[in-house]
Amino acid sequence: MKLPNRISFSRIVIALIICIILLFPFDSAGLTTLKIFVNESIVVDIKYIIVGVLFVIASLTDIFDGYIARKRNCSSDFGKMIDAIADKILIDSVLILLATIGFIHPIIAVIVMIRDVAVDSIKRYIASRGLVIGSSKLARVKTILFMVSISMILFYNLPFELFNLKIADIVLVIATIISVVSGFEYYSLLKKGLKN
Repeated sequence: MKLPNRISFSRIVIALIICIILLFPFDSAGLTTLKIFVNESIVVDIKYIIVGVLFVIASLTDIFDGYIARKRNCSSDFGKMIDAIADKILIDSVLILLATIGFIHPIIAVIVMIRDVAVDSIKRYIASRGLVIGSSKLARVKTILFMVSISMILFYNLPFELFNLKIADIVLVIATIISVVSGFEYYSLLKKGLKN
């Protein structure tokens, strides 16, 4: 297996580790996680800092796998597919868990999941007609913004939270809007493909 594909697989493994940490019932198991009191209203659970570090590492692998594939001229259809799958597993699973925990509104996770299913269906249908479409620039921007906003949420929106600036929430909403817009972009490609 080529190095870029192994890096993409590592992103899936890290995503699974993140899910295990977020889902593990520390309280039920009689374990308490370290909490840091930033001020009277911000209490940081070290569990989310650990998950945040893992999430940032996983996000950085998304940069490296593409860079290495281009530099070594070893990009492949399989590599592009596994890269997209790894991104969706990382972002979608963490969004669902953040919604479950109450860190974000559930509608964000629902919108992203609906968009991803619709786009995957469109890509599959277009591929069945012998056409291939890659990721759009807007879709790449969406992925970057989700990675940035999720990282900020896991790090408690610090230092912005100290000034009551909800930057993480703003970036998350922008990412969600771009996600929807890029979904319609794929739909317009589908309509063009059907006319040809």
